[in-house]
Amino acid sequence: MPALPGLRSLLDLILPAECGGCGVPGTQWCARCAAELADDPVLLRPRVDPGVDVWALGPYSGPRRRAVIAAKERGRRDLAVPLGAAVAGAVSRLQQWGELDPPDLAPVVLVPAPTRPRAARARGGDPVTRIAVAAVGARRVCPALVMRRGVRDSVGLSADQRRVNLEGGVRLTRSGAGFARHLASESAAPQRTSVVLVDDVSTTGATAAESVRVLSRVGIRVGAVVVVAGVG
Repeated sequence: MPALPGLRSLLDLILPAECGGCGVPGTQWCARCAAELADDPVLLRPRVDPGVDVWALGPYSGPRRRAVIAAKERGRRDLAVPLGAAVAGAVSRLQQWGELDPPDLAPVVLVPAPTRPRAARARGGDPVTRIAVAAVGARRVCPALVMRRGVRDSVGLSADQRRVNLEGGVRLTRSGAGFARHLASESAAPQRTSVVLVDDVSTTGATAAESVRVLSRVGIRVGAVVVVAGVG
């Protein structure tokens, strides 16, 4: 008797039928895909400049593209672990290169890029937040941003259309407001914090630009943007 759909989905979470990056059977994430995502992060030149450097694990192709689609559209929550490890590796590399302060001087806090609440609910939670938590642990992740109602899905929009669509479309959450107060408090003064905005894909840079603007307005300075994959 074939497995029921719900049971099949549960079994896929526990024992994934194939690698989320290349489709090879019998493994969650194969060594070949892990090695590809462990390469040095690359600096992007997005069409909409967020005012800080945007780094990607690589182009939006191959295992990065397949993993992002699987995590967002096919319910592969298990992929948060290997993608989070790759993001953590990229952040560590940026610290070694001097692009971010060393961890002993400024611990890292990851801020997931904002998503539309409806989309997050449909996916059983936000995949980018899961990736961030897998990268540094829940205590080092601040869900500071969310999309306002009325923001359209950006698929198919040009760079200018994405920018206009997002103008005023990102707001600070209560967690973000609390984080801003913490950074401004005297207790935070002796030790700096490296804030890194994390997203799955950078297409035009419009989301990063609006996110950085909203955060900087309340005194949260973003040191870098790190994405799983970059388009173009």
